[in-house]
Amino acid sequence: MIVWARALALIAALGPLAQHCWASSLRYCEAEPQLSAAAQDRLLRVAAIVKEQLERSGQRLALVARSGLALARFGQRYSHAGVSLKASPNSPWSVRQLYYACDEQRPRIFDQGMSGFVLGNNDPAEGYLSIVLLPAAAAGSLERAALDDGQALQLLGSSYSANAYPFSQRYQNCNQWLAELLASAWNGLPFAEPPRRQAQAWLLERGYRPTVFELGWRPLMWLADQVQWLHSDDHPLADIAAARFQVSMPASIEAFVRAELPEAEHLELCYNEEHLVIRRGWEPIGAGCVPTPDDEVSAWLPARL
Repeated sequence: MIVWARALALIAALGPLAQHCWASSLRYCEAEPQLSAAAQDRLLRVAAIVKEQLERSGQRLALVARSGLALARFGQRYSHAGVSLKASPNSPWSVRQLYYACDEQRPRIFDQGMSGFVLGNNDPAEGYLSIVLLPAAAAGSLERAALDDGQALQLLGSSYSANAYPFSQRYQNCNQWLAELLASAWNGLPFAEPPRRQAQAWLLERGYRPTVFELGWRPLMWLADQVQWLHSDDHPLADIAAARFQVSMPASIEAFVRAELPEAEHLELCYNEEHLVIRRGWEPIGAGCVPTPDDEVSAWLPARL
């Protein structure tokens, strides 16, 4: 019974993961969440602080991820990642990402302002944002790849699955597009056809390790297939037999970047109704957005009318 409940929870959690890959400002697929004026003001201020931190970094690009509390029970704080670009054609520090176009029922590339990205968090009362700053050479090649519309689109899969297997071209989720963009930018090879296969081969060769979700019972793989945004026909037979999914998540991407680029820098921000916390370094902030003496803490002031 515990195994069954855990698997149902995973399926319920990965369903919202698909929604995290939709553009948060294009919520015609679902009911618009109702935010209080105080919550909306707080999230807009969080977005402004994130942009301020990016400007102060002196960088032109950062990897960013936002929390998804639906996955916290599986040890995953972050559900959705993209690349924030100072030179974005949309607005400075917009996030280029994969989203699911509901009306077309297919994935698309979307440039979303930082405010919209932050507002897409599951829980307006408490949330987390992860920022990875890259060394100059890696950042430069990634910026060129990310701003090249042709290259970004050639890496876009035609079919979406929230639990897409990272080494198959059958499906793609939002984080997998980002992983393949990193590979395309950093593999040092001429851009070739098919580009997704080339990118995945490089990730595999470099030891990229996706996040593992354990279902614990093989029949539940069938149950997962009954959910519109989940599939198992792209996963290895050994994984299906073991009742597990390997999926690209922000944590697996950040671990890969940290291994490839030890000089990469990391910031984590969290907020609740009392304060905002900024931590520099790779040690994660504790649950509940509880700061340590070394963290930067800002109490929220009353909103300016």
